[in-house]
Amino acid sequence: MQKPKMVVLTGAGISAESGLKTFRDADGLWEGHDVLEVATPQGWQKNPELVLDFYNQRRRQLLQVEPNLAHKGLVDLEANYEIYIVTQNVDDLHERAGSTNVLHLHGELLKVRSTLYPTFIYDWSKDLILGDVCQKDAQLRPHIVWFGEDVPLLQEAAELCSQADILVIIGSSLQVYPAAGLMSFANQGIPVYYIDKNPAVNHELRQMSNLKIWNLPATQGVEQLILELTS
Repeated sequence: MQKPKMVVLTGAGISAESGLKTFRDADGLWEGHDVLEVATPQGWQKNPELVLDFYNQRRRQLLQVEPNLAHKGLVDLEANYEIYIVTQNVDDLHERAGSTNVLHLHGELLKVRSTLYPTFIYDWSKDLILGDVCQKDAQLRPHIVWFGEDVPLLQEAAELCSQADILVIIGSSLQVYPAAGLMSFANQGIPVYYIDKNPAVNHELRQMSNLKIWNLPATQGVEQLILELTS
């Protein structure tokens, strides 16, 4: 018997409980940096050393944290559901927890790619510095989708959402586009769960009779989701 397909959209809130800072705090800064300085092609052109240092710090931090119970709970659900995770997060905590189908919309912190040959992508767990080059001697950059760049996996993510029997959104403000628009690709009437400490609930969401909103941290929300789906 084929398992129902569950598509899970995850944002910074699911990794926050592992100790990773959410992307943008209330002051619009990311660990003291203007996002435009460290997460745009223009920032890279202006000061690549600052950008590299910023992501080196993020990478070091990532290697010091572990998946939390929300990540692990989604793995447990694979016993009864065919689960596809579409994440806005650049960490590898879903994979480390044991999830088998993870699509990273915004890139991966533990990978780098060539600035001139974008198909040259390498696993990378140490600091990246100016002078680190690909096999054709072009500088390497973080394998991150910066603001203003195309999101190459967006179409694949939209197709996954259109095939979902259940849609779950965890730890996302639903403010970062185009990822925030993925909900609209899901078939009308399927169960939708939105788990977030501060859910962004607009008029359109309030009109959805098939939507359950749980104002909870990711770990508690996933625990409640498991109880609801397995009881």
